[in-house]
Amino acid sequence: MQLLTFDLEDDYSLIGIHSTEEDYRLAYLLNNCLNFKLTRFKDNLDFKNSTSVFPLFEYKDEANFINYYLINNKYTELTDNQHKEGLFGGNYSTTSYLIPEKKKVDFFLKIEGCNKEDFIKNLVNDLNKINQIITSYSIELISLKSKENLIF
Repeated sequence: MQLLTFDLEDDYSLIGIHSTEEDYRLAYLLNNCLNFKLTRFKDNLDFKNSTSVFPLFEYKDEANFINYYLINNKYTELTDNQHKEGLFGGNYSTTSYLIPEKKKVDFFLKIEGCNKEDFIKNLVNDLNKINQIITSYSIELISLKSKENLIF
């Protein structure tokens, strides 16, 4: 008997963004500079067996059939550990990453509905013109080990 395999192709593009801005501020900047209409999604991205949550902003461009998602890559959790005294007592924070192999990336812009190389290249150029963005670049999905975290 022949075994059939089902391989889902990645039908989205991904752009990594380096910026020190807060997520809501970056969404505001993208709305103003690129004529997006990013709004805060009602739910955060969260995962089973994890306390990490990642805010999500979305914009559905219905005229061009393109969906944009701005996702924070980092989640910092403050742990209140006042019961212990000494060297390891007190408060500390832990950082979790949506895509751990891209720890230096602050945000991801996921684009569904348009995988054209010229479109993505122009979008990256427009992003890099925004003063509050340090740099942005297209990310090859094949290089990601944890790309299943971007399926929502």
